[in-house]
Amino acid sequence: MQKLKKLFYTALTCTFLMNVNIPVNSTEKEVKVYSGRHYNTDRNVYKKFAEETGIKVRLIEAAGISLIERLKREGKNSQADLILLVDAARITNAAKAGLLQKIDSPSLEENVPAGLKDTDKEWYALTRRVRVMVANPKKVDVSKIKDYSDLADPSLKGKVCLRNRKSPYNQSLVANQIINKGESETKDWLSGMISNVSQPFFGGDISVIRSVYKGKCGVGIVNHYYVARMLAGVNGKRDAKFTKKISVITPNPAHVNISAGGVAKYATNKNEAIQLLEFLASPEGSKGLAAPTFEHPLKEVNQNEIVKNFGAFTPDSVTVEDLGEKNSLAIKLMKDADWN
Repeated sequence: MQKLKKLFYTALTCTFLMNVNIPVNSTEKEVKVYSGRHYNTDRNVYKKFAEETGIKVRLIEAAGISLIERLKREGKNSQADLILLVDAARITNAAKAGLLQKIDSPSLEENVPAGLKDTDKEWYALTRRVRVMVANPKKVDVSKIKDYSDLADPSLKGKVCLRNRKSPYNQSLVANQIINKGESETKDWLSGMISNVSQPFFGGDISVIRSVYKGKCGVGIVNHYYVARMLAGVNGKRDAKFTKKISVITPNPAHVNISAGGVAKYATNKNEAIQLLEFLASPEGSKGLAAPTFEHPLKEVNQNEIVKNFGAFTPDSVTVEDLGEKNSLAIKLMKDADWN
């Protein structure tokens, strides 16, 4: 077992070095990014930053939870300068674990709206994601579904499908409901909604959307950009064709999640990391990240026609910090309600 562990960590280290591609000229300015975002289009934004500043971006991508564990393991030996993560809980947990450092940046304070940044100035949002509902008009009465709480209605018995409890997006949604409606009411909502689930819990939002358009269930909860990508044909013509048959329902107000970034605690290129974070959070940078992925930039709605057709949304008043604070309680309530 010890030999296997040693081989595993060696493989991780080698992968990192190959991805980083450290330049021969050691005086060259650079910033090393650990990213939980997995979009090739992000590289176009990094390229533009490098062209404008002369600072090269060295990128390694992995699942957010893996990055956090890796940073803990590496400690002071970590090569990370900037950390990018998706979901409120992940970025706030990174801060709680002491993996980030405080930075003072008037640019970030100006460009990132209140509620989407850390009061201790350790992380800042870069893009926004709306948790919406998707419904099959042939299976449910769409006019009666306006809010997440409606999925607990007994009339939807056997018609609700959900991503599993491990999804940070669902954890943040439950945290959001705890803050908005209180623990007791959230427990009742979870109990009713889970009793309406007949399908096994899914591993991803795309599977939920497919189950809805196939009529295996009537309604589910997903991030808006998954629907947009499917409609745009990113997942193939079949998905694009059949996703058109479902309705997208955005609660008013809506739960909004984020992708965010912070400077690593032991960054060796701190100034360069701050410059990149400032660029990514700027109107140009945020739009550059969000537009091709169908997310929303920090201060406007994605102008892609597919996303615009989902309609305008009004974020609720819950802050990202609040979501992070209630994450543990949310997981407990989900587990108690048999959300597997």
